[in-house]
Amino acid sequence: MESKLRKLTSEERTALETRGCVAESWERVLVAEDFAIEQLRRVRFEGDIRIGSRSRIIDSTVINYHIGNDCLIDSVLRMECRHATTFGEGVEVAAVNENGGRSATIYRELTAQTAYLMTMMRNRTKAVERIRNLIRKRAEEQRSEVGIVENDVQILGVRFLREVRIESGARIEGASLLENGTIGRNVKVGIDVRAENFIFDDNSRIDGAASIERCFVGENSILANGFTAVDTLFFANCHCENGEAASVFAGPFTVSHHKSSLLIAGIFSFFNAGSGTNQSNHLFKSGAVHQAVHQRGTKFGSSAYVMAPSIEGAFTVVLGRHTRHHDTQDMPYSYLIEKDGETLLMPALALKSYGTVRDIQKWKARDKRKVKRDIINFEEFNPFITGKMLRGVDTLNRMYDNDPEAKEYVYNRTTIRSTMLQRGIKMYNSAIAASLGTMLRDGNYSAAEYDGTEWIDVAGQYISLGRVEKILDKIASSDCSLEHIDSLFREASESYDDMAAAYAYNILAEMMCHAPSETEIQGVIASADRIIERMREATDADRLRDESFDMMVGYGYDFRDEAERAHDFRATR
Repeated sequence: MESKLRKLTSEERTALETRGCVAESWERVLVAEDFAIEQLRRVRFEGDIRIGSRSRIIDSTVINYHIGNDCLIDSVLRMECRHATTFGEGVEVAAVNENGGRSATIYRELTAQTAYLMTMMRNRTKAVERIRNLIRKRAEEQRSEVGIVENDVQILGVRFLREVRIESGARIEGASLLENGTIGRNVKVGIDVRAENFIFDDNSRIDGAASIERCFVGENSILANGFTAVDTLFFANCHCENGEAASVFAGPFTVSHHKSSLLIAGIFSFFNAGSGTNQSNHLFKSGAVHQAVHQRGTKFGSSAYVMAPSIEGAFTVVLGRHTRHHDTQDMPYSYLIEKDGETLLMPALALKSYGTVRDIQKWKARDKRKVKRDIINFEEFNPFITGKMLRGVDTLNRMYDNDPEAKEYVYNRTTIRSTMLQRGIKMYNSAIAASLGTMLRDGNYSAAEYDGTEWIDVAGQYISLGRVEKILDKIASSDCSLEHIDSLFREASESYDDMAAAYAYNILAEMMCHAPSETEIQGVIASADRIIERMREATDADRLRDESFDMMVGYGYDFRDEAERAHDFRATR
């Protein structure tokens, strides 16, 4: 962090005092060998101080801080480290369950995958406790009575900065209070931000009077414009403004932009909250102990509401209010619509929506991370959702076979109309065929072992449950390090294509009741390409409807000529 340091000469001390600088003890102030008195003006020092090359401090009070090279600290009311601190590491975050039943212990290099094990796999008590102990041990190793500012940091107009470690390239301007935390590389912290017991990962931005308490904010995430968060884990590429999060596991790409939106007591990922989004986790019986799961790609429309406990399948669109504790995890790509106080389920309908295709494409394009600590799979056709669709279509077929004349069917406290059920069966079958062919095309099924277990979505990473169980076994039975845990998930990610192909091959074999030949496999791949082409035709038609002249209301309203109105519409859209 710093070059060789030396004590100030008596001449330098005198000159600094004429520049309005004072120190509790000049003997405890060390500076770089190339120090010049012009670097300091009207500064008060207390405790142990180190100042690197070319760093400037103006109109500030600094207590027990080591400052690297090329830093600028200007108009900081108090920048102090008065107590031994772990800089936010080891803080307990009561994610998902407000009462702490799924608490995660945070540290600087926390990944979404390790956090998922801690919060969502509490049945593996020994492994979870070992992870938490490893983090606590690491936190104690970070404990220090001296604050750290690395190189090329700017801290401007901050009121109180206490027990905070600030890494290279960070920019902090106008924050109100930062206490017991770590600010990662190239992080930007802005006006009136208040944060306590936190870790901000690289290239994140916290701005606009955001209020943060007991939170981890992942790489490239943004919290701004008065957003309030407590006991929440935000992982890569989250973007939340204006609203509120409480006891949330916000997996990658969780997005909420509206003032009246609340995310509470749940696990989210690739989530989009419409205006007025709301949830409840308190049934006034046993307290705020309930949780909801909103699987990858779930969207809430304006004023949508869900009462926990509940769970929606991947890529579900939620419209209206839902209070009956639905479980639609085996019905991905569905719509949940409130109808006369009941929850109407439309299985597979989102497969025809251009919005689903656009979401899948935009996430990968918007992933600008450099470190990429969190593992994220972007594959549209994958074993996790394929497994859900297989279970879903079996359920729908069984319901229909049991009562083919029914007008409506009841499924996990939702209602499915007969026409929706039959359409869902057809659409799931097509999507399953497309998925199997795509996975077989993209990987080598003979290069990986199929473990016979279902796949799960571990906060952005598609991985077989069997592989996760092996990781948990290793953690529970050995002195596995935190870095080793990350490497185990990374190894699984590197073999994803082949493992997905092995999964597809074995599912296909089960369907065919024999091991498929290479000719049959090529036929499945070719069929998948045709199905995907038809699916894209349907989603493109959906997009074209959104661009049709029926949607031209309010465009070119100053003109009566249809051509002029159309020109305004096209030029705008």
